[in-house]
Amino acid sequence: MNLSPEEIAVGKQNYASAATAVNRRDFMKASIATGAVATFGLGAMYFGYEQVKDPVRIGVIGTGDEGGVLIGALNPNYVQVVAIADIRPSSIHRAFHGDWASPSSLAARKGLMAVYGWSTEDEARNHVKVYQDYQELLKNSDVEGVIIALPLHLHAKVAIDALVAGKHVLSEKLMAHNVAQCKIMARTADETGLHLATGHQRHYSVLYDNAVRMIRAGLIGEIHHIRAQWHRGNLPGRDSWTPPLPGGEKLTGSEKLVDEIAEDIKRFEAALAKGGRSPVELKELEMKLAQWRRWDEDKNINAKNYGYEDRTLSNGRLVPALEELIRWRIWERTGGGLMAELGSHQLDAASIFVSAMREQGDKAHPLSVHAVGGRHTFPLDRDAADHVYCMFEFPAPGYEKGFDVGYHDEVNNFPPNGPDGGVPSYEKDPNKRIVVTYSTINGNGYGGYGEVVMGTKGTIVLEREQEVLLFAKDSTSTNITVKNEGDQATTMSYETSGPATAAKTAAAGGPVSRGYTEEIEHWAYCIRANDPEVRPRCYPKIALGDAVMALTARHAMQNVSQGKAGYVEFQEDWFDYKNDATPDGSDIKAEMQSLRGMA
Repeated sequence: MNLSPEEIAVGKQNYASAATAVNRRDFMKASIATGAVATFGLGAMYFGYEQVKDPVRIGVIGTGDEGGVLIGALNPNYVQVVAIADIRPSSIHRAFHGDWASPSSLAARKGLMAVYGWSTEDEARNHVKVYQDYQELLKNSDVEGVIIALPLHLHAKVAIDALVAGKHVLSEKLMAHNVAQCKIMARTADETGLHLATGHQRHYSVLYDNAVRMIRAGLIGEIHHIRAQWHRGNLPGRDSWTPPLPGGEKLTGSEKLVDEIAEDIKRFEAALAKGGRSPVELKELEMKLAQWRRWDEDKNINAKNYGYEDRTLSNGRLVPALEELIRWRIWERTGGGLMAELGSHQLDAASIFVSAMREQGDKAHPLSVHAVGGRHTFPLDRDAADHVYCMFEFPAPGYEKGFDVGYHDEVNNFPPNGPDGGVPSYEKDPNKRIVVTYSTINGNGYGGYGEVVMGTKGTIVLEREQEVLLFAKDSTSTNITVKNEGDQATTMSYETSGPATAAKTAAAGGPVSRGYTEEIEHWAYCIRANDPEVRPRCYPKIALGDAVMALTARHAMQNVSQGKAGYVEFQEDWFDYKNDATPDGSDIKAEMQSLRGMA
């Protein structure tokens, strides 16, 4: 992150040469050349699953911002949307028509009509039933599975209701609002025998998979540090987590801010009346106007009927239930703050990289976390932190006796002729640890988001889920020559950097997928496979691990605000969904009563 264009060019060149030797890039090129990717899809060809013969009939519960992204990522060859549910008129509108707020919004949220080729909303509604109450959707016998993209505090309740109703589930991350809820979700999936996947899409990213292959091949040596960040320039007045409220934002007394939505509607109406626009411009204005009109209808929602609550802040301002609904991410009761929304993705990525050093690839669990943070920049308009800083310790190879990393001896200089036929064995050394530092802040977007994986022989830089860069040793000024002789180990040599050449991404031939399409495709494949050995990559055991990491860091940070230590040592029982222990004080019995009505 924060690399110069010259450094990025060198990193791309190094990545391209390394990728050719250790990943499936040549395979991908050949597949694209023969048209196989166009026929079966990138994920199917790369990750090895098959296209389903009969698309899975699904419902989408929650069609707002993230639900719209997932709808835009659907592959009709794998899933057929037959129902949607949402309480907001604006979300229902965008589910069909896409998000016309900006070109980038429309590219991410195309809408069902674009995905399935329906010409009008009336035609689309002939195929898709629309519900406000998700429980009514779950009664629809035509629905085989549901995608859930609701505020965090609703994940567990809706997912459990869906599983009990006999529906497979793919729920957005974080798995749930607390660890007890996560464990109950996992147990319910076991009881019902249905698939429960969680949307940590990096498990389906070709670029992240390439990085894992480089690590396993020993290209960067022994990992000792991972630096991750997600920095955003959000400031008061232009915060993406506090969108305008329909009807205007009401303050104490009779004072009222400008109704931004009404102003936008007037502006679009005036532009259309003026005329003199091209057909494309007129279409865009008409769609924006229709979208904002539906957005303004959200002011008629009685949010209290759906469990949202009024609150009064310490400065006397009343936060109405409608604001809690629309700005749910900034409240601890409905969201999980920065650790749940952003940190969970990158802790998942860090654990993927640490896990890559394990022979079996099992999920790596951290040893400890030290976390601090708070509301450092924003005024009293939220109770979620706007700055979070964490430091995690993970066990490294050698931390446990007999830990098998599975590397080739000649790459890592491990002692040959170990007791297990050449596989190295270690005595326990409590100093063998990998430190992961993470920061997510508002107020300054310098560096954007991504991960830097540092090893004893090189560094892998992952930028915005779009690029992977590889650098030798501790410098960005050396090239890497990769040698792969038959079945022998991949090795590297170093030389002074020459002119940098452009390198294609591993996807080779189009925009890099962030993994949304592939995670949905594979979920559908798992459903159709009807084989207990075939499961989504982010199944409950994996998703619980991500939740425990994020929620424990959040708990440690809350400890600091209460005058306690922000340091927490992890316990393995927290990661076992069959064990009732939790790090955040959440209670299995109480949550079971609340979620399933069971004592």
